[in-house]
Amino acid sequence: MNAIFFGMILVAFLATAWRELSLPVAPGESTPMAQLSSEMLAAASGAVELAIGLVGVMTLFLGLMKVAEAGGMLVVIARLIRPVMIRLFPQVPPDHPAMGAMILNLSANALGLGNAATPFGIRAMQELDKLNAHPGTATNAMALFLAINTSSITLLPTGVIALRAAAGSSDPAGILPTTLFATLCATLAAILAAGLYQRWTPVGSLPPAARAEDAGAPALAETPCEATPADSGAYPLWVSFGALLGIVALIPAAILWGERFSPWIIPSLMVGFLAFGVARRVRVYEVFVEGAQEGFQVALRIIPYLVAILVAVGMLRASGALDAIVMVLGWVTTPIGLPAEALPMALLRPLSGSGAYGVMAAIIQDPDIGPDSYVGYLVSTLQGSTETTFYVLAVYFGAVRIRRLRHTLAAALTADLVAVIAAVVGVRFLFASI
Repeated sequence: MNAIFFGMILVAFLATAWRELSLPVAPGESTPMAQLSSEMLAAASGAVELAIGLVGVMTLFLGLMKVAEAGGMLVVIARLIRPVMIRLFPQVPPDHPAMGAMILNLSANALGLGNAATPFGIRAMQELDKLNAHPGTATNAMALFLAINTSSITLLPTGVIALRAAAGSSDPAGILPTTLFATLCATLAAILAAGLYQRWTPVGSLPPAARAEDAGAPALAETPCEATPADSGAYPLWVSFGALLGIVALIPAAILWGERFSPWIIPSLMVGFLAFGVARRVRVYEVFVEGAQEGFQVALRIIPYLVAILVAVGMLRASGALDAIVMVLGWVTTPIGLPAEALPMALLRPLSGSGAYGVMAAIIQDPDIGPDSYVGYLVSTLQGSTETTFYVLAVYFGAVRIRRLRHTLAAALTADLVAVIAAVVGVRFLFASI
């Protein structure tokens, strides 16, 4: 991450310096270097505003997570999906709260909850960090979780559907099958890439952390956990199979009734979590406030990480380097189904969520393109099936102060690339004739 961070800033500076020294500036206009300076300050301010905006969401959902944890919901969820999770995360004990938190995060992403999924993911990272034998270094479980998080299977890209509807689309939910296909391919790629790349980035011989008192068990290294007698509380296989079948059944349900169902999700989550706590005799108000206080502290802790990555991205955009890359790559990608109009979307999405959202909005609201054209469907699918990878890594790793990312970024970017390819394939198959 150090090399990438410095590389982005250096490229932006050199590109701006070249424009400053070689291109004429009209009287009264700002010079390229002055524009870069202004963008740096604006990006830094925007990062702080973004983090402050997250405070409310983090406070609310980490409060609910605390209620769920106190009532044992995370253990219940972990047991339900145990057959899948213990194979994906053999280093994590089957009934550990991290399992349930990861499932909640991935479920929230699948339902298109946006920032509401972030507190669940941060709770998962905090629990995973309790099992980390090397503080400051990402474990294999952390890397795989974030790679899956950035590719996350998406059933309801609610924000994209809403924007398509506002742009006058005759079929705003038409991107559901292409988004689902792209995210399925990306998630599979994330799992395979994380498993492959971890062999090339060993943890090293750092001194193990004395974290037994935090985890309630001996600190775990990168070795699979063996089943113990305590695992006998696992649900019968048919119960887990039924839960997995219910998840699969959500796919056609999301395609058929996604628009009607999406507004109910967040209110239902709050009622459901609190009702579960009440049923388990949890003092829901006191426990919620305790979790909410932690959410406030976490939101403030991630500000430096957000400032660093958003300033670097803002400089790259303001320098014109990104436009130059798009111009060169457009000659190659247009013949294979990724037109030059959509290419900025594919390149910006891992870097800047707001930037990618702005590109998509401009394209589908353009009268010459529109939301129901091939390009309109493609950029909508890209928005719904790829993630702001650098933002996710900055927030999640910043929350637990991980500095050595190992193979996490490579696995996440591999998933992003596969998502773009799968989006092109899916949109060409369904909408090439438009």
